[in-house]
Amino acid sequence: MELSIFLIALTINFVLSKYSQKIFLNKNFVDKVNERSSHSVIATRSGGLPIFLIVFLCSIYFYLIGNAIFDFSILIPISILFIIGFYDDLYKVDFKLKFIFQIIAAKILIDYGYVIDNFHGILGINDLNRIFAQAFTIFIIVAIINAINFIDGIDGLASSVVGIFIILYEYFSANTTDFRILSIVILASLVSFLYFNIKKEKKIFLGDSGSLFLGGLVSVYVLNILSSNYLIKTDYDINKVLFVFSILSYPIFDIIRIFFLRLLNGRSPFIADKQHIHHLVYTKFKSHIKTTLFIASLSVLFMILIQIVF
Repeated sequence: MELSIFLIALTINFVLSKYSQKIFLNKNFVDKVNERSSHSVIATRSGGLPIFLIVFLCSIYFYLIGNAIFDFSILIPISILFIIGFYDDLYKVDFKLKFIFQIIAAKILIDYGYVIDNFHGILGINDLNRIFAQAFTIFIIVAIINAINFIDGIDGLASSVVGIFIILYEYFSANTTDFRILSIVILASLVSFLYFNIKKEKKIFLGDSGSLFLGGLVSVYVLNILSSNYLIKTDYDINKVLFVFSILSYPIFDIIRIFFLRLLNGRSPFIADKQHIHHLVYTKFKSHIKTTLFIASLSVLFMILIQIVF
């Protein structure tokens, strides 16, 4: 069944990607080449639309047959993230407005019960005060969303990092997770997206619609890991907070670095530039694929190191 779902999602994403790109090209919604661009060919920021549509259609199908493959309520906040991102891909939105909608989506998730109320012993802290827990959860959700958005600057990087995260999330779980089917659908969609993303012409980018949507999903997965519902395999005795850090090491490290670097230079942390780690690595390799493989490999090695040390 899982293989069938993967293949169906893969096929649907491929078809939707072709069709949505055709519409974007006809409407001249293309990614403008400027001084920050790492490409010089025609490209559309339409990659998020097929991924969102597949998740949405999959959810409707399983809802109608009475199979709750995951908590369908999370579709509301992550749909908000997709919509604001999609609008930004088409017409551009001030980063302050996107930030506000990210906070709104985070608060909705908290109201649904997705809240970090335990540090699991890190710094000697366990249970958290309710008000602090909510404020801290909003901070973490917004940070993760922007961390995924920030690394979407090199072909295949954001989608690869998210894909690796989901695979490790499922692999290290002691039981079949509540997001198993959703994970399969997302992974199939990312595989199909990568095909269009690494093409030499008529490329497809995730756009803000894709990066914000995937960032929202990753934040939900993280909140699930830090809850009592997610149990790590007994073979891997590691603190949950360290576990999250190990499987999201690159986007976490990159956003912390770029945030303080921009502040020290007197710039807004949300104004894009080419000072990200992947941009620096790209100047050495001169290849998107090599840069993505290098960073992905380092991320996996770092995760293994954390497992060994702790």
